[in-house]
Amino acid sequence: MQDDSPKRFDRIVAIFIQLQSKRIVKAQELADRFQVSLRTIYRDIRTLEAAGVPLYSEAGVGYSLVDGYRLPPIMFTKEEAGSFVAAEKLMQKFTDSEMGSHFSSAMYKIKSVLRGREKDRLNLLEAHILMQQDGDLFSKHIPDALSKLFDSISEQTQLILSYQSFEAEFPSQRTIEPVGLFHENENWYIHAYCHLRADYRQFRTDRIHKITATDVPFHKTHPPLEQHLNQKTEAVFTTVIIKVDKSIVKHLRGGRQYYGFVSERDLGKTVEMTFHCKNFYDSFARWYMMFADYAEIIEPPQLKNAVADLAAKILEGNRDKKSFSNVVGSKNSIF
Repeated sequence: MQDDSPKRFDRIVAIFIQLQSKRIVKAQELADRFQVSLRTIYRDIRTLEAAGVPLYSEAGVGYSLVDGYRLPPIMFTKEEAGSFVAAEKLMQKFTDSEMGSHFSSAMYKIKSVLRGREKDRLNLLEAHILMQQDGDLFSKHIPDALSKLFDSISEQTQLILSYQSFEAEFPSQRTIEPVGLFHENENWYIHAYCHLRADYRQFRTDRIHKITATDVPFHKTHPPLEQHLNQKTEAVFTTVIIKVDKSIVKHLRGGRQYYGFVSERDLGKTVEMTFHCKNFYDSFARWYMMFADYAEIIEPPQLKNAVADLAAKILEGNRDKKSFSNVVGSKNSIF
């Protein structure tokens, strides 16, 4: 008995779109994507042929549409088509598995309207572009994290998080009203109103153990995300200015954004860098010590004290280790 369910109809439409996305599509490729048998794919192909879709098939090769048969009227330039490859690679790296799957499905639709030579060009580019993932941006236990966040923001309904803060030993439950989502310093953050803290907080997505959607509406009306993020006052952030020998500037450009980098000014043999730091006593001072012999602190003077304190602790620690090593060495010589 033939299956005429909506699920089969959706699959046949998706097969039709995928057939338009490249020159040759193998039956096994379709079976793997839709997790059905080859027999089911053969039956779906016959349905498309019966509907008048001009298909060409070759045993052991695959299926293709008659050249020139495609859905109008969308056409893309080769530059626009190439940008899709970059977008797809970025989506694979920066989103969760469900959102990545949705984007891949959308890419089939986009590719389906390309000319034959543009499809070949995209297939070639895809094999030569790779985005390495440094770490998990989302928990593998919540593959639909972004979908739940998007639904919460658009429908203005609260979420319940099981969240592990950096300082806490165990996760806590947080009821939040998400204002928005932003990516910074290789991580995704949710900016949200937290009912537990009765204030706005930022939650790193890789520290979320579980997300539960609710039907409870927001209790507050929240300003746009950009307005929230722009509320960083000078009272909280300290301006730090350093001069760096030009010979090592290129080595600092890859990581300085993590320390509030604002601007740089060429002074000839040196480069003046300005930062807005939230914690210059610890994190910035430790970073600065990596290249301190090639740099000079202009302001604030407290940063010089912080670096001096760290240097003193390092020297003191080394003395302790040396003393301990001498004691152990003496004992070993006795025995």
